[in-house]
Order: sequence, then C-alpha cells, then structure tokens
Amino acid sequence: MLEELSVRDFALIERLSVSFSGGLNLLTGETGAGKSLLVGAIGFLLGARADTGVIRTGAEESLVTGVIDVSGNAGAVEWLRSRGLEPEDGRILVRRGIKANGRGSAYIQNQSALRSDLAELTALLVDLHGQHEHQSLLLAENHRKLLDSFARIEDEVVAFGARFAELAAERRAYESAIASEKERSREIEFLRFAVDEISKAKLRPGEEAELEAEERLLSQHEKLYAALETAHEAFAAAGEGAIAALRRARAGLESAQAIDPSVSEYARRTDDAFYELEDVAESLRQHLGSLRFSPERLEEVESRLAEIRKLKKKYGATVEEVLSRLAEDAERLSRLETWEEDRGELERRIAAMETEVLAAALALSEKRAAAASSLQSKIEEIVRSLGMPRARFFVRVGRKDLEGGKPVVGPFGVDEIEFLIAPNLGENPKPLARIASGGELSRVALAAKTVLADADDVDTLIFDEVDAGIGGEVAVAVGEHLKNLGRSKQVFCITHLASIAVRADNHYKVEKEISGGRTSTRLVRMEGRARAEEIARMLAGDPREESSIAHATELLRKYGDWREL
Repeated sequence: MLEELSVRDFALIERLSVSFSGGLNLLTGETGAGKSLLVGAIGFLLGARADTGVIRTGAEESLVTGVIDVSGNAGAVEWLRSRGLEPEDGRILVRRGIKANGRGSAYIQNQSALRSDLAELTALLVDLHGQHEHQSLLLAENHRKLLDSFARIEDEVVAFGARFAELAAERRAYESAIASEKERSREIEFLRFAVDEISKAKLRPGEEAELEAEERLLSQHEKLYAALETAHEAFAAAGEGAIAALRRARAGLESAQAIDPSVSEYARRTDDAFYELEDVAESLRQHLGSLRFSPERLEEVESRLAEIRKLKKKYGATVEEVLSRLAEDAERLSRLETWEEDRGELERRIAAMETEVLAAALALSEKRAAAASSLQSKIEEIVRSLGMPRARFFVRVGRKDLEGGKPVVGPFGVDEIEFLIAPNLGENPKPLARIASGGELSRVALAAKTVLADADDVDTLIFDEVDAGIGGEVAVAVGEHLKNLGRSKQVFCITHLASIAVRADNHYKVEKEISGGRTSTRLVRMEGRARAEEIARMLAGDPREESSIAHATELLRKYGDWREL
C-alpha cells in the first residue's frame, strides 16, 4: 500500500507531500488541473520511462519519493530479501529522480537500483491502469498466475515445477551422456591418457618447493663451499683468526681485572663471545665436511622438476590443481566407462518421471479448465454492468503444440493461458493488449481485479481512465465496484463523475494555483462542505449554488461517508 508520496519539481508540481490510507482514494479537479500529472509522477516512481521533459521549468531535477507498506505481500518481501534488502516495520522507501543533464537515479531502501529493478519490484505492489504500461493484466504470462490463484492451486503448481526441474536435470544428464560414440570414445581416450600421465608421476603436495630448494644447493655447490670456507678461516685461522684474537683479548682482560676489578664485566662478556664463536667455527667445520656434490642427484632433481612443470603446464597452475584435475578426470572417466551399464537405468527413471509429470500436468489442466469457466463468467458479468453490455470475456486454456502425439510439458504444465475479450457484438475475441480504448481496458481491469481481489497479492490499484465515455447507471455501477474493491485493496481513481466521486473513502482535489508569476499544481483533501462543493461543481459546474450543494449532500449521504462540518 502506498502510504506516503512526495513530489518535487515534476512538471507543474513544485512541492507536494501527502499521506494516503487504504480504501477508495478519488482524485477530482478541473480539466487541465494536473490530475494525470500526479498519476504520471506515481508512474515515474514505479519505474516508467521518462525524459528531462518532466522536470519543472527552471529546476535542475525532478524527484519522487514513496513509502510503501509491503508487509502483506510475500512476493515483494522475498524479492527484497533475495537482494539483501529488508523492510523496516514492514515498509520500504523508494526514490527516483532525473536531472536536467539526463542522468537518472533510483533507490530502494537507500540502495541504488536499476530502473528495471524498480519496475520489477513495484509491479508486485502496484497496478496502474489506463496507460498501456505497468499493467500486469496486459502480460499473458500473468494470466496463468491469476487463474492458478483463483483456482487455489498455487502450491500444487510450485510442487509441479520442482518435479519438472528434477526431470529436466535428468534429461540434461542423459543428453550429455548419449553424445556420439565417437565423441565419447575420444573423451575416454583423452581422460585415460591424462589420468595415466598424472598417476605415473606420483606427485605429492609440497614436493616442488623441496626440489627447488635442493636444486639451488646442488647447482651452486662450489660457491656455497667457498663462502663457508672463507667464513671458517676468518674464525679459526691459526694466529690470525677471530678466535685467536679473542684468546689474546681474554688473557689481557684476566690480567687487567686483577688490577681493576671493574673490568670483570668485560672479561665475562669476552668469554661468552669466545665460546660462542668457537662453537660456530666447529659447526661450520662439520657443515663443510658434510657438503657433498652429486652431479647425478642434480640431474635427477632437474629432471623431476621438468616433469612437474610439464604437468602443470597441461593440467593446472600448481601441483595441488594437477592432483585435483586427476581426481575429476578419474571420476568422469569412471562414469563414461560404466555408461552402458547406467544407461538403461537412467532411461527407465526418466520414462517413469515423464509419466508422473505428464499426469500431474493434466491434473492441473483439468483444475484450470474448471476454474476458467467460473472466472470467465464472473468477469464477463461485471464487465457488462460497466457500460459494455455486449462484451464477451474469455479465459482460454489451450494446450502447447503436440510433440509425437503427446502434449509438450513445461515448468507450469501443458497449458497456455490467455485472457481474451470481444468488447462489441460481432467482434472476434482479442488479447487484452490489443484493446484500443484505455477506458475499456480499465473497466476490464476493474472487473478482473474485483473478482480476483482475494487471489491477487497486488495491494494498490490505480485507474486513470475508468470513467471514459460512461455516465448514468453505468457510472453508478463503476462507483459501486470501485467501492467494493476498496474494501480489500488500496484504490486510486481519477474521475470526472460525481456519481463515482461520492463513493470515495478519501477524496482529493487537484487544483492549480498561481504564485509569483508561476503556475503549480497542488493536492487538497476534500472534507465537509468543501467536499460537497466539489461534488456540486462536478454535477452542475457551480460549486456554490445551494440546490447543487443540496444534491451533492444527498448523494454523499446515500453513497459516501458523509460528515458535515
């Protein structure tokens, strides 16, 4: 339900902020006052296409913001959550703008969104009738959903779809497996070669790093030996090495501390350095003694590294990836080699699933056909009472084209469902999208929405041209249906007819005002005598003539929620 609407610099609307409630919300006003501009602003908010022509003269940007209650719409809540968005207290904030430079913006819960995303979400929440866009009834794919909802088989359809998806997965697996024998043989040959080549290498994780370290030692053996020998000579050379120098230093400090005890700390630290350096020298001697150069081992290491790098180039960037490839190829090879054994079982399983799915699809089709007859007659009855007495309405439940004498089953069954109408006597039924008159389309939508009110999750309906070309008893009937629809939905309707306006739960007048040499459109809630005067204007063109006001008051008492001030 649209609870709040804020419009800034949209065409003639400079600033407008209004709160709406449920029920029947009617918009009236003089021709040219801007009623359709308001609907246009709502359509813009809902994701309709727009250009810079909607920006008010002198402004840099048009901006429309709305607060929508989504708490009763499971589809909208799921749409939001699938995109990481959460309603706050069951409500969402949507905002859309367009700047003078042509750049547009859209936000859902303050998160930037594409215009198409905004339109997709709001299509679950609002139906705008009277313009050939943003109307779910014009889309044949929605007719199946509405019929299923009317027939109360949505859960069965969801379960059927899940089973159909399982069948489709089995078919894909089978089709993949029954690729040509030549292709399968070629793949088996390739996989066997890969599995054999990798398996024979007996790779192990971490091996490459170990071999690379060993290769460095072996390939630079002479340089390493020379460097260590130089270090050892510097420490241990007789008479000239660091150890000999430290030994002389120790002797000098021992003599010195006998005279000056304060140098004993230096003597202790020199002793520590002497013993540590002596230990290092001994360790270096042992390490030098252990160094062995083996040309044969170097060749082995280089050969093994070349083998590993060759496998990496063919099968993966790392040894771990090559081993992972081995496991995958071995599994795939096993499936291909046992295909003939598995083929018969898979074919039997698919055949059983096809029989089950077809039976379920035909059962759904029978329920749809039974519900279509009832839905068709109910909508047609209402359409005829709304100024289209010769109209015929059809809910066509057809079958998809046959394949091999069997119905083609899709994710929703075997049916192709479409709403058709013949507005006038002698005409052939046509899809709703081909109705030329916006007024006729709006009345068909009104009839359908009245019948489907309990089955449709869309909570807000907007009718722009529902009273086009009607009057008298038909207008009274249209008003009655709008009132009834408002008991379960939030309904907005622009009307020029007093017999419809008196039914409003909430009545708003759209009017122009001039200030500072500029014209702007504003929205005023009509209550008490002001509402009676507006009804009088619609009846007789004179909002202050007492007889017209008396007539208006009588109609309000009869059809509306009338409270005098």
